[in-house]
Amino acid sequence: MKTFFFKTSVILFIITCVISCKAQILPLNTPLDDIPANAHLKDLNNELLTYVGNYKTNFQGNDIYLYITKVEDKLEKSTNKNYYTDALIIKYIVKNPSGVILQDTQNMILNNQTFFNIVSMGTRPISGTVIFYYEGTNCGIGWGKIILKKLNTTQITWEYRPNSLMIDSATCPPSTDKTVYLPVTKDLIFTKQ
Repeated sequence: MKTFFFKTSVILFIITCVISCKAQILPLNTPLDDIPANAHLKDLNNELLTYVGNYKTNFQGNDIYLYITKVEDKLEKSTNKNYYTDALIIKYIVKNPSGVILQDTQNMILNNQTFFNIVSMGTRPISGTVIFYYEGTNCGIGWGKIILKKLNTTQITWEYRPNSLMIDSATCPPSTDKTVYLPVTKDLIFTKQ
């Protein structure tokens, strides 16, 4: 009887160890080459939380609203492996001076569409910035990098560096709205609402 309980206890201990070791937790900015498959990159220092909130600015007459949320364990698929990471997601609304909505991604579900996703790729603690990848608007126009920097508890700066603002009619239907509504600029200040 003692042998049975001992063997059962040892087996349960081994199963628990295997399950708990399966998901390795690493700091948020771990280099891609150092991330094992199925690892979890965690925001251990709460670097992302200070950006969460709703922000507003005006650029060239348009009101721009950013809705920044934090997600945990977002699946990332790289060429060689899959892993999970804590990330910031930006959704936005752009309105013209008359209040007409030019573009609204607020109700889009992340990764359910090919474009419009804005997802953080990591932070640069020394410069106090978060870097995002933007997939672009329709047909991928305007894909590139967005950098946010925390100025204080209520303000962030915005820098948007598009890699491509041009596309030909062979890859994008002529009737498609090809306008990039996000502000292509540097040092634009957004204020928390």
